[in-house]
Amino acid sequence: MAILSQLLDPNEREVKRHLSVARAINALEPELKELDDPGLRARSDELRERARGGEDLDELLIEAFALCREAGRRTVGLRHFDVQLVGGIVLHQGKIAEMKTGEGKTLVASLALYLNALAGKGVHLVTVNDYLARRDAGWMAPIYHLLGMTVGVNVGSTATYVYDPEYVDETHPDPRLQHLRPASKKEAYAADITYATNSELAFDYLRDNMARDLEQCSQRDLNYGIVDEVDSILIDEARTPHIISGQSDESTDKYYQYARWAARLTEGEDYEVDLKHKSASLTETGIAKMERWTGIKNIYDLENVIEAHQINQALKAKALFLRDRDYLVKDAEVVIVDEFTGRTMPGRRWSDGLHQAVEAKEGVKVQQEQKTIATITVQNYFRQYEKLAGMTGTAVTEAEEFHKIYGLDVVVIPTHRPMVREDSSDVIYKTEKSKFDAVIDEIVEMNKLGRPVLVGTVSVEKSERLSKMLERRGVKHNVLNAKQHEREAAVVAEAGQPAAVTIATNMAGRGTDIVLGQGVTHVGGLHIIGTERHESRRIDNQLRGRAGRQGDPGSSRFFISLEDDLMKIFGPAAERIGRLMESLEVEPIEHPWVARSIASAQKKVEGMHFDARKHVVEYDDVMNKQRQIVYEERRKVLEGADARGNILGYVREIIQKGVDQHCQSRHAENWDLEGLVQYLSAYLPLAPGTQIPDEALTKGPDGLVEHLHAAASDAYDRK
Repeated sequence: MAILSQLLDPNEREVKRHLSVARAINALEPELKELDDPGLRARSDELRERARGGEDLDELLIEAFALCREAGRRTVGLRHFDVQLVGGIVLHQGKIAEMKTGEGKTLVASLALYLNALAGKGVHLVTVNDYLARRDAGWMAPIYHLLGMTVGVNVGSTATYVYDPEYVDETHPDPRLQHLRPASKKEAYAADITYATNSELAFDYLRDNMARDLEQCSQRDLNYGIVDEVDSILIDEARTPHIISGQSDESTDKYYQYARWAARLTEGEDYEVDLKHKSASLTETGIAKMERWTGIKNIYDLENVIEAHQINQALKAKALFLRDRDYLVKDAEVVIVDEFTGRTMPGRRWSDGLHQAVEAKEGVKVQQEQKTIATITVQNYFRQYEKLAGMTGTAVTEAEEFHKIYGLDVVVIPTHRPMVREDSSDVIYKTEKSKFDAVIDEIVEMNKLGRPVLVGTVSVEKSERLSKMLERRGVKHNVLNAKQHEREAAVVAEAGQPAAVTIATNMAGRGTDIVLGQGVTHVGGLHIIGTERHESRRIDNQLRGRAGRQGDPGSSRFFISLEDDLMKIFGPAAERIGRLMESLEVEPIEHPWVARSIASAQKKVEGMHFDARKHVVEYDDVMNKQRQIVYEERRKVLEGADARGNILGYVREIIQKGVDQHCQSRHAENWDLEGLVQYLSAYLPLAPGTQIPDEALTKGPDGLVEHLHAAASDAYDRK
């Protein structure tokens, strides 16, 4: 039966097809090994000429991949496995390659990037944060350099680089990053291959389309992009559009006043919280109090809509947005923490007055509300690429969304060595305290065995709480959360050493490789402890995936309490489990039924978020058509196109349409001239009631079009 399902599995068939191409790539290896470095470069230059001459990249794939593999072996000491070649083919075809953690996604991307860069139109590797963009570019750049390709890095307005082996920055502790020379954005984008963060790419696109001079534009046409951690960027970040804003001139005092009033309200009595939909609403008692304090007779009256909105934002800031979970207060500023990665997002602000409400709640300086100047959603930015691909360890759960919104199919790439990680069932406790006590006991037990432990937490606050508990037990450990961003690489490097204990928020889950220390494989490998289920199954799978890389042993277990946020959102299931615990008088409880209940709860939340993202796209699609037309016309003007001819061309189309609609009769006396003037006055400087001269009517509809167009041209020139 298993053999039959393998034969029928389209994923299996596709992988088999690509493995036969991998064999053809392997056949070229002995020949390329014989070449010296200049010989290898000459072969690469020859391929570039063929690609620029218009030859199909599919025809060049076998030789290009073989060259890239040989360059990898010589420069960074890494030779692509056959399954990595399969991953490269999938990326080149504009699909998503799902590859388990530790299978070398960074190296896989080099194959497709090199092949697609041959055409000279520029290719992008998109990452979730600037650390990964710089690290991967510095690490892979020697491969591209040997093959005659230039590499750029773009991770911020003051953080753009090009790879230059002649340049050495000895102050940088990571030797891979010592050859990144500071450069302009234009230089970074002009490189054959550019590594960048998703937000910087989208903001540069918006900035280019606000530029007043071509010299200020930096991006080339969006040709080919590979999105690393594709689910994080195209799904998790897709609920928030990228916005460039300017200051408005409204007073900020009102925010402090509303924050003081919100602080006096009590949950249950004055307001109710709906965690499932992330909303908070005043009860009748709360409304009465607010009306008394504000002096407003009816806060929900239409004329008080602005005040009602601000009261609601102050309430949300108090009830739903928690310090050290949703944001940090750093240098007297409120800095958002990304719920999916645990990383801080300096410079990002919540919209609609919410950020100001949080600032007022924390008593820091409230910055003025922003006016939106330009905006684009993640979805509409990435759908502009001529060809888009992605890679991640967790994509299959969102395959439907990738296909529906981006037209991307997911292909699961087999592992180089079989996966032997042991995933235990979830254990459920009644209270958060008993759960954390059990987590500490498990850490201490693993520590005695000499096994390294990685503990995943959902917030900065929880990671610090666990850290204090471990200190009391005398267990040496490292903490990796949004507050220790800079130490990330060093902490992760140590996380696989014998008896190492690392507490991490979600940030450790992305793009960081934990290599096991000596002797760790003999005692069972890395043990993963999840202290709470995330709303998304992918984030849980990402945490699990830190263990068991490339056939290493490892294990994972999630600890859950009935007080966790996810359990609160889906009350009935949690209540059933609570009643079961009470009737059986057992704690903890461990049962496959519990795991199924939690998985179905997560599926429901994922479905809700999918709908929210779909609505964001649908709203933006309407604006997107308009944005593309305006940006195209703007670009033409910057490029020196004849703006007069362009505009008068549109005017002629409008006049023609108006005449066709209102002057259908053969006889001019039957034409609806009043209707024509009214129609045209919406577009042209014509006052309603304007008379069209008789001589313009004697030459038929075409003559009327010419007369009106000539009049519009005169008006344009006078202006």
